Amino acid sequence: MCQEQALAEDLTQETFLKALLSLSESHTNMKAWLYMVARNLYLNHLKKEKARLPLDTQTQPTDSPNALSQLIREEQNAQLIRAMNQLSWQKREILQLQYFGGFSQKEIAAILHLTPGNVRVLALRARRELKEYLEANDYDIS
Repeated sequence: MCQEQALAEDLTQETFLKALLSLSESHTNMKAWLYMVARNLYLNHLKKEKARLPLDTQTQPTDSPNALSQLIREEQNAQLIRAMNQLSWQKREILQLQYFGGFSQKEIAAILHLTPGNVRVLALRARRELKEYLEANDYDIS
């Protein structure tokens, strides 16, 4: 979510510290609880900073034989990040949880305090908006 390795490491460390100090052994869904704590820590960080961190990163070309394919892959990733940033915070978070976090729609609904049907509809709309943005910006979706 934060796109900054040092910050992500700090937040992960703080998340697990909170888990050690306050998570009961009888908790039923530790994965969702850990994500929710990490998410809240990140949102608190954003509130303190009063600004979003830049998500685009500058890349330096290398002299390796695969430099061109690596450069193309990095540009595609940058285009995908820009497309994801066009989505609302809620839609972006749903897609991140679903595709990168491996959460089910039911788990996402519990984390975000939404109904599973609402998560399904928002995910569908987010994918549609993402596809439209990528097609409009000549991103090869095939």
